[in-house]
Amino acid sequence: MSAISYMRRALELAELGRGKVSPNPVVGCVIVKEDKIIGEGYHQKYGEAHAEVNAVNSVEDQTDIVGSTVYVTLEPCAHFGKTPPCANLLVDKKVGKVVIAAFDSNPLVGGKGIQILEEAGIEVETGLLQEEARWQNRRFFTQIEKKRPYVILKWAQTQDGFVARSDYSSKWISNSSSRRLVHQWRAEEDAIMVGKNTAKYDDPALNVRDWVGKNPLRLVIDSKLELSQSLKLFDQAVPTICYNTQKTEESGNLEFVKLKPGFSLDQILEDLHNRNIQSLLVEGGSFLLNKFIELGLWDEARIFTSRNKFGEGIKAPLIPKPSSENIPVLEDHLSIHYHV
Repeated sequence: MSAISYMRRALELAELGRGKVSPNPVVGCVIVKEDKIIGEGYHQKYGEAHAEVNAVNSVEDQTDIVGSTVYVTLEPCAHFGKTPPCANLLVDKKVGKVVIAAFDSNPLVGGKGIQILEEAGIEVETGLLQEEARWQNRRFFTQIEKKRPYVILKWAQTQDGFVARSDYSSKWISNSSSRRLVHQWRAEEDAIMVGKNTAKYDDPALNVRDWVGKNPLRLVIDSKLELSQSLKLFDQAVPTICYNTQKTEESGNLEFVKLKPGFSLDQILEDLHNRNIQSLLVEGGSFLLNKFIELGLWDEARIFTSRNKFGEGIKAPLIPKPSSENIPVLEDHLSIHYHV
């Protein structure tokens, strides 16, 4: 196997942590000795062992680690957080070389992990499959570098371009397979948001039901607190934030956050960043989605188009970027657009 093959394996392992490690990045690690993989691991859960630790612990004969080559998708950490520094662990194990895909732009790391390794006499190579590694952790890098969550817009529209009928009813535009895919996405992201009209007319639970995984933090914008407290969003089954201009208050799993009158989405994204929310899935409605698009505050859009036609109703947003991926989901069509 080549060095690229070993790093691709590390990237595959890293993906297994998707939806389980935020606000940490997903990371994979492979340990190689004499052209043979002797250990591998990935960051499995936030607050628990990092990829390098799991890879080291997977090696049957620990003496084999001496002089080995370690392939890791992100620069090993150099600080004491929930766990000890991984860079120090690799030094203690006397590895011979560390190949790193992406430099960690987190100020707590930012080259310090590499420095620890090099000062211990360990050879360090950086940049192997860096583009793929940064893309895999685009949520993490967006939070660190742009000081906001990675924003994913999602909606379903009819073939003639409507997201709802004139009375705001929309169930169901997409098919059951498309809706199951949305539940997978919910389990992979930190938070999910809707506007007032979507909460009022659809009464969504915004939880994970047709997939196995954690529920995202639920967010709703209700400026004047006009929504009924009997809606599913206020059932306290899942941690929920209601952004408004009237009050700040906490009650169990429900938090009201007061913003200044005339607040912008930037203020909400700043609040989410301060809460270590790494990614945000925006599921509607049309007004809110258009506002994110208008302000350029989006990174990805996922659009289901069904064969249904409404003839008239609430128009679907228009995304200013061509689709990068086009995927059939039974009779639905999924297009994915990236704001890059």
